[in-house]
Parts: sequence; structure tokens; C-alpha cells
Amino acid sequence: MIHKTLKPFPPEFLWGAASSAYQVEGAWNEDGKGLTNWDQFVRIPGKTFKGTTGDVAVDHYHRYQEDVWLMAEMGLKAYRFSVSWARIFPNGRGTVNEEGIEFYDRLMNELKKYHIEPILTLYHWDLPQALQDEYGGWESRRIIEDFTNYCIELFKSFGDRVKYWVSLNEQNIFTSHGYVYATHPPGVQNEKLFYQVNHHANLANASVIKAFRRHVPNGKIGPSFAYSPAYSATSKPEDIAAAENAEELNSHWWMDIYAWGKYPKIAWNYLAEKGLAPSVEEGDFALLKEGRPDFIGLNYYQSTTFEMNPLDGGVGAGEMNTTGMKGTSRDSGIPGLFKTTVNPNLDRTNWDWNIDPQGLRMALRRITNRYDLPILISENGLGEYDKLEVNNVIEDDYRIDYLRSHVSAIQEAISDGAEVLGYCVWSFTDLLSWLNGFQKRYGLVYVNQHEEGSHDLRRIKKKSYYWYKQVIASNSL
Repeated sequence: MIHKTLKPFPPEFLWGAASSAYQVEGAWNEDGKGLTNWDQFVRIPGKTFKGTTGDVAVDHYHRYQEDVWLMAEMGLKAYRFSVSWARIFPNGRGTVNEEGIEFYDRLMNELKKYHIEPILTLYHWDLPQALQDEYGGWESRRIIEDFTNYCIELFKSFGDRVKYWVSLNEQNIFTSHGYVYATHPPGVQNEKLFYQVNHHANLANASVIKAFRRHVPNGKIGPSFAYSPAYSATSKPEDIAAAENAEELNSHWWMDIYAWGKYPKIAWNYLAEKGLAPSVEEGDFALLKEGRPDFIGLNYYQSTTFEMNPLDGGVGAGEMNTTGMKGTSRDSGIPGLFKTTVNPNLDRTNWDWNIDPQGLRMALRRITNRYDLPILISENGLGEYDKLEVNNVIEDDYRIDYLRSHVSAIQEAISDGAEVLGYCVWSFTDLLSWLNGFQKRYGLVYVNQHEEGSHDLRRIKKKSYYWYKQVIASNSL
């Protein structure tokens, strides 16, 4: 659709930014916090860029007041952050660690002081290691009760100040990288287990949303999904079918459960024939249907283009670029279903991620049409090399161009009819980029932190910081 006039952003639009506990907090063993799966995983040689860890990260735990002040100076309307489960329950359950509650209490009060809406993520990948050791974490149905009880503790502690809650962050990513590619904890390659783990996570998500209705009746909750809309490489019917396969198995498999409490039929039939469908117990689907969210959280970074992949001799697992050396990723696929291919119409980042603002518009439209739910864009941003110039200047015009084009696409989607609650740039400050260390920077604020040597963790505003400040002030581009 080409609109003569675009609808304005709603006056209550949440212009925000985001982070996650493990990537920013540091203080990994302070004030009673327990060990997480990531605290342990990063100590395995070769798992992260130059062995980087989140032990210090960017020290948000000790510098949160400075960070919130920078948010306030920017005029930020919302800040999405996650709570570390192991700060609240060091062993995953049992006695509450009051020092953990007090930290997040102080953070939220600081945000409220500057009229910044806190958006609290309940789980952003950092599982208490005690639960992984005891029963395999997400591999066991026992996780449902423990996760629900942890979330209820947060509802009781912070439900008076937090309206918007994200239940699970990128379930499709932490499960696939943990149980298919073995690049995230627990580092397992077991496709059957992958689908079972996802079923447990779906049940936990629904259980938490059900509990949320009792404890925070005036709040809003939903999961954040890493959605990469599928494109067909050509108009050949076999390529269109491949893109449909990818949309079903890579996206609908999760979002259909979130919205409707049921798995897509075609995907289920395929997995059942392969012996990969999860085991389901009586009452599971009844619980899943009680978990319809108030919104879908959308984490959007890129679209993906697919083509036909033959059953015999087809392409399997590819290679992900975690080095920042452009052109080193390799296409991946599932024989008989689909394979990825380069889209010649799109530019790519140094990490080989497609730059496609219209893909964000397509994501917003597809979610709107299929699920009829409001959407919170809980992550969108550009990871790149940023250089600190003389006089503490970071000229990140490439990030401004990226964000501007994506904000424009959001306004187009709003004009199309999508209900978008807000937009959280990933990320507010630079942070630990999981496998990529500190070389891959996303922040609007530069943090003087690196893999090697001693650094002072100074916060320095990038050019994009001032650009976003203007967007927020005008509620428009």
C-alpha cells in the first residue's frame, strides 16, 4: 500500500530502548545472586569471542543511576530490561534473595522518578544453573511450577509499578541455539529434545500469563518473539512452497501457540511423521488456550529469503557469522523443506544480517492479520563496529540511517492498520553481545568496554543518541 498521507504516531507511543540482565548488569556473584547457565557456559573455551564473559558486562548493576539519568536526558518514554531469575532465587526456587528484589526496586523507582515506563522481561535466557543441574532446566516439566512461582514473586513485588511485562524473550532463539546448534547453553544437539523443550516453555508461558491475570489485573503481558518474515527467492512455485514451509516451522509454530493455544497442522503433521513432535499430556492444550497474551512482542532484525531444498543432497546446517567478517556466513536449510539464500535486493551488515526495513512492515502486517493482537516492538537495532573518535565523538550515521528507515516502516504499518504500542531500540547502552563480545555494538550510548586490557566503562553519547532524542521529542521523524 502506498499512502498519500501517513497516520501520525499515537500520542501515547512508547519510544523506548532495551537491554537484558546478563548483557549489562555484571555483578555476577554479588549480593546473593546465584550462578546462571550463562555464567557457566561462557567459561567453556571457544564459546564466546575472545572468551568474553558477563562478569562485569557494562556494570549497570552499580551504574544504573547514571544510565537512567542518560535515559531521562534523552526523553526516553520506556525502558525494557530483564530480571535475573538467579538474583531473586539463587537456586531457582526456595528462599527469596531480598538484596535482588531491592536492586530492581531501586531501578524501577529511579525510572519512575523520571517518568520512564518500565517494561519488565521475566526471562531473557539466564536460567539458574541449579535447575539445569537438578532436572535439566527446560527439559523437564518441573520448570513450569518453578518459573511460575518466580514470576508470581515479581508480580507481587513490582505489579504496583509495572504495567507492561514480557514473559519469555525469543523462545525460538534460546531453544534452537541451546538444543539444535549447541551454541548457547546447555550446548546440546538433539532435535527431538528441542521440540519437547519448546513445549515445556509454551506451558510455562501460559501458566505465567494465567497467574498474571490474578496478580496484576490491570497490567499487560506477552512474549517477545524473534520474527524473521519468510520471502520466496523467486516466483517459482517450489520456492514459494519453501517460504511457506519456513513461515510455518520457523514462526507459526510459536506464535500460533501464543495466540491460539494450538500448533499449526501442517507443521505438526510433518514433525509427527519424523518422530519429532513433542509429547503432550492431558490438560496441556487447555492450559495453552488460557495463555492468550495482551500483545505480541516483536524482536525484528531481518527478513530471510528461502528457496527449494531437495530431499536428496539438500543443504543442512550452515554457518553463522560471529566474527564480523562480512561474507563468512553460510546458507542453511532442512532437506525437503527449505534453504536460505542471499537476497540480492538487500544490503547486509558486517555480521551478514539483511538490512530490510520493509521486512519490519511485513512482520507487523502479518502479525496483525493473523493474530489480531497489538504489537510491542521489543527489539530492533543495528550491531556494528563503532569507533571512538577524538573529543569523544562516535559518528554512527549508519545506525541513524538504519533506525530512521525502520521507524518510517513502522509508521507505514500503522497507516496500514497495525496497532503498535511502542518501539524499543536495541540497545540503550552498548552491551555484551552474547557470542560476539563487545566488538559488536548496538547502543545509543557508547561504553568504554573491550575484550582486552583495562577500561573505565565511561558512557559516551553517540550521534544516534541525539537523533533519537529529537524523534522522541517530536513524536515523529
